[in-house]
Amino acid sequence: MSAARFVVSGKVQGVFFRASTREQALELDLRGYAKNLPDGRVEVLAAGSDAALDALAAWLRQGPPQARVDDLERLPASDDEVGEGFITA
Repeated sequence: MSAARFVVSGKVQGVFFRASTREQALELDLRGYAKNLPDGRVEVLAAGSDAALDALAAWLRQGPPQARVDDLERLPASDDEVGEGFITA
């Protein structure tokens, strides 16, 4: 298992970004979370196969139809940081 932390900037709060991310993550059999950050960005922590993480990263670059993604940062993470399932916080 691999893990990654993504930080998404742009118009990503109030546009169903977290809920849509959860749907994508579950389809990809990923565990983790998506949460709003106080500065208007969204943080996504995910664990699963490398291919699934790459697919999630590609989706995060676009986001749901209402979103506008200006930047996507991918950072290393530990599988130990990730719980069961995929939640929105």
